[in-house]
Amino acid sequence: MRDLMSTNVYDVSETLVIVGSCLERMQPNAFEELKKFSNDILDVCLEREHLNMVITKIMGMISRVKVKKIVFATVDKSPHCVQLHYVMKELEKGMDLSGIEIVDYVAVNDELVEIPMDVISLSKNLSELNEKYKEIL
Repeated sequence: MRDLMSTNVYDVSETLVIVGSCLERMQPNAFEELKKFSNDILDVCLEREHLNMVITKIMGMISRVKVKKIVFATVDKSPHCVQLHYVMKELEKGMDLSGIEIVDYVAVNDELVEIPMDVISLSKNLSELNEKYKEIL
């Protein structure tokens, strides 16, 4: 595993697997599952790095290398790691991602759970989430 922020923007493969840095230690079996996508896994800690720096770094990689797929994975319930799942929407504001498959996972009980983009978007909109929650009750 390599540190995202210190990896050269030209030194990435067609599939970017970007994980929260604690995932391998906290959910080792889920981490092993990610190797099915690529053995070249990049990690980042969003307690240490600012989200805007991470977005800029990934944007630099995508604009220089023909990236076909990005996999984001974090441990579940982390208030810092959840930010990694917001990167895609921020990247879309600055560049065309239509040719890139993007998949998001959280690790729960040492298994990967895929999270749809609609759920990620909703998690950023607490008032809308609150309305949906009221509908369920």
